[in-house]
Amino acid sequence: MLVGLAIAGIGMVLGLTYAPSMSAETWNAPEAYRIIFWHVPAAWTSFIAFGMLFVGSLAWFWKRSEWGWTLSGIAAELSLLFGCCVIISGPVWGTAEWGVPWDWTDVRLNSFGVLSALALFLVMARRSQPDTPEFRDVYAGIGLFGFLLVPLTYMATRWWQERHPCVTVGCEGDGGGVDSVVYSIWLLSFVGMAIMMIGQAMVSAEVQKCERRLAELQNRMD
Repeated sequence: MLVGLAIAGIGMVLGLTYAPSMSAETWNAPEAYRIIFWHVPAAWTSFIAFGMLFVGSLAWFWKRSEWGWTLSGIAAELSLLFGCCVIISGPVWGTAEWGVPWDWTDVRLNSFGVLSALALFLVMARRSQPDTPEFRDVYAGIGLFGFLLVPLTYMATRWWQERHPCVTVGCEGDGGGVDSVVYSIWLLSFVGMAIMMIGQAMVSAEVQKCERRLAELQNRMD
């Protein structure tokens, strides 16, 4: 986790100091764009976390696998964490560039907002509801449904271009070109966040393992 945080931190520093400046003629807030060196890698990492949620949910539905149930819980927490990083940083830039923090007509913004809200629901439900097979089925079903929003969110600016700039990998047309220095810093920050996410997943797995062991010991004592 610390190694990943350090690498992502280096990416942030490079984004603030080394990345090229934007033209004031084409951007309303040319310096505010530097928040994308946190925003974009966090979005990419959140998509990986939602992918993990899909795998875990599918493993529970298909094989009734305990490791799938554990993975889905870890992935929901990671999806919420990195989703919040995106949801918080995006409106900061939007306020500076657009004059408003959110555009309710933009499909990408709203679909990602629904994704993050879904992750929040899963985390809260897992902590508040009894652990029964019926609850696990509903939980996994929501996790599978939520993953359908990932490709929709990714392709939204190509299919329905509104306010959100089309600066994703594979995007073409106006706004799709990314400076090589900017792209390199994005990749560095993304690698750092991915490593940090792996570390967080390992810690969460150990925590859940200890919780299960504690529950078993409590049952024996009872």
